Amino acid sequence: MNQKETLAEKPRRPRMSPASAAYRLTKQYSDGVKAASTIEPKTQELVKVRASQINGCAFCLDMHAREALELGEDPRRLYTVSAWRDTEFFTGAERAALELTEAVTRISEAGVPDEVYARVRGHYSEEQYLDLLLLIGVINVWNRLSVALHSTPPAITR
Repeated sequence: MNQKETLAEKPRRPRMSPASAAYRLTKQYSDGVKAASTIEPKTQELVKVRASQINGCAFCLDMHAREALELGEDPRRLYTVSAWRDTEFFTGAERAALELTEAVTRISEAGVPDEVYARVRGHYSEEQYLDLLLLIGVINVWNRLSVALHSTPPAITR
């Protein structure tokens, strides 16, 4: 194994820490967006799971899948969120939110096409559209921080 591969396996320092003023502000912003959002809590978690899948963030994926389960989310929906187009498990509103999540997370590929905006607005108000954009933006920040820091989920206890 070369040095680059070895470093990629180890968590990087500094770890995200409440001792950092910038971390505290980011956490406060994130908590505020979640609390003030008009988006249903289960949908918020589906959005976070999908963005975390796209970004390859195991830490956030684990966290938000567990939070969704705590909210009563059906495990089958979590198993298939990456293939949401191929199931009947998701409502029209959830499908629109997931499609927007993909477009925003992959913003450099095509932006947010007018068709995606129209589908989202078919289910959500202007305020809710903005709430979705803020939720997606926040999870993308956390994904990027966690991936860059090589954050890993807590161990599974058996």
